[in-house]
Amino acid sequence: MNLTWVTASRLAIKALLLLLAVSHLYFALTGYPGPYYLRGYHVGIGLGLIYLITNWRGQPVDRPSVLNVCLGLAVCLAALYPAINIDYVQQRFMYVDDLTPWDLIVGTGLVVLVLEGARRTLGLALPLTAVGFIVFALVATKTTYPLLVEQLFLTTDGIFGIPVAVSATFMVLFIVFGAMVERMGIGKLFMDFAIALTGRQAGGPAKVSCITSGLFGSVSGSAVANVMTTGAFSIPLMKRIGFRPSFAASVEAVSSTGGQIMPPVMGAAAFVMAEYLGVSYLTVAGFALMPAVLYYVAVFAAIHFEAKRLDIGSVPKEQQVPLGKVLIDSGHMFVPLALIVGVLLMGYSAPFAALCGIASVLPAAFLRKTTRHYVTLENTLAALEKGARNALPIAAATACAGIVVGVINVSGIGLTFSNFVISAADDTLVVALLLSMVAGIILGMGMPTTPAYIVQVALMVPALVSLGVQVEAAHLFVFYFAILSAITPPVAMAVYAANALAGGKVWESSVKAVKLGVTGFIIPFLFVYEPAILLQGDPLYVATVVAQAAFGVVVLAAALHGYLLAPLKQWHKGVLLLATIGLIYPDWRASIPAVAVVLLVVLLQRATRPASERAEPG
Repeated sequence: MNLTWVTASRLAIKALLLLLAVSHLYFALTGYPGPYYLRGYHVGIGLGLIYLITNWRGQPVDRPSVLNVCLGLAVCLAALYPAINIDYVQQRFMYVDDLTPWDLIVGTGLVVLVLEGARRTLGLALPLTAVGFIVFALVATKTTYPLLVEQLFLTTDGIFGIPVAVSATFMVLFIVFGAMVERMGIGKLFMDFAIALTGRQAGGPAKVSCITSGLFGSVSGSAVANVMTTGAFSIPLMKRIGFRPSFAASVEAVSSTGGQIMPPVMGAAAFVMAEYLGVSYLTVAGFALMPAVLYYVAVFAAIHFEAKRLDIGSVPKEQQVPLGKVLIDSGHMFVPLALIVGVLLMGYSAPFAALCGIASVLPAAFLRKTTRHYVTLENTLAALEKGARNALPIAAATACAGIVVGVINVSGIGLTFSNFVISAADDTLVVALLLSMVAGIILGMGMPTTPAYIVQVALMVPALVSLGVQVEAAHLFVFYFAILSAITPPVAMAVYAANALAGGKVWESSVKAVKLGVTGFIIPFLFVYEPAILLQGDPLYVATVVAQAAFGVVVLAAALHGYLLAPLKQWHKGVLLLATIGLIYPDWRASIPAVAVVLLVVLLQRATRPASERAEPG
């Protein structure tokens, strides 16, 4: 009887997961229902499934308890309450008519169930943040409890706000797309493609990790998931050819984290940004392209200099793959990604582009014998199920983030906080940016990128914009630091995941990750002061600024890792670090002397290179 109940539970959960994936595909194909219907359905079925597949500790279960079944049904009914009573919701005078007892009871219940669902999937940080804002609003502001429930439950500025809307439209489709291409072999394609490009170079496995993680991360949108997927192959290979475990872990963590800022897909928060800015997703990708390229140029250069300093070679010959063979055998699996980009370039919406990408995955895999075996009904259903599972934490995160945003909006906390930042910064932009950076890293340490970004949009962006920062740059600034928290001690989740695979020392891996990804901490300040990095302005000037910045981040990587043409002396490192400042900030009065300094170091190294000693591997 017990076994029968477990089997029935598994089948029911599998069916609900497939329903979640297929129904969102159907909505994207035929047209989305009204806000309360779509968002209520998304939150209801998403949170309901979380209660069915986890216990109170947040651990996965095969058989939900009776209590969890009841909680799952309760959250579904509560989330659909506004849709079921749509006439009443739309006809009442918002913030004027009193709530009914049922409004208060069901609204309170939904808030509690959303907080608990987020705790089970994301940990304590985000729910505690939401509870903190609720308590502060009720105690320290004039916000009444009924007004708070009304804002969070019966408007589209709370739980059913923009974050959930983006999750129900853009995010879930791209998550399903990522699961589909992964099941159809694109992970192997990315790995083989990276090996073919860089496997024969110095430090080849680390460069393979950099490229593979960037490619895979742009699809998966999750730094930790990316680490666990690509790191299982790349980290042992890096260790085998001589890299220390801590460096191998830092390479994988930093490369995987950067995937969230790398077009064409980027992380889930990028879709929220497009909605907030009122622009297309392609426009956001355009803004993010060059900063992401500079990030990976710096990481790639740092890997190269570290490999040369330690005299570490290439991928073992037996594992090297010719580029031509990779493209012939598996190159057709790039078609779905190319199709998404093409559809976006034609001006269609992001959901339609994702739908086209999903529709192309199976035909693309069927084109060649090397991937045709992936195209089975079982594998396709498994991909849809995995995509739905991966979407559940996003649904919980966006609903919980909606609580925070709703509280901030209704209580006036956002305006108060913005005024505080401006006052603390004394109207000095660089101080405001530093405060925003610290806030972004702290928020991002305990929660996923998407809710961390959403909270910062409400708290930090208005202050930055009021100090003269372009709105696009302000959004990208907080977006970056929400992401970089994954490699920033003390709570560097991507580093922890990579270190578990590498077997190194956590603190040493974290320090090396910050050193390797230091450009990511500099670039946001650069594009705030120089919009050309966001590809805005005269094309010739943009090209000049970008080229100079690229040169600057390479020099910075050389200085930090102690190698250019040969191992660097201490004073070489010092002058190159000073030169980096002049190179990265586009002012010819600083750039010309900086270039001269770099050329001087190069000439000195060329003159003394035969007598220089290689560093011992360490």
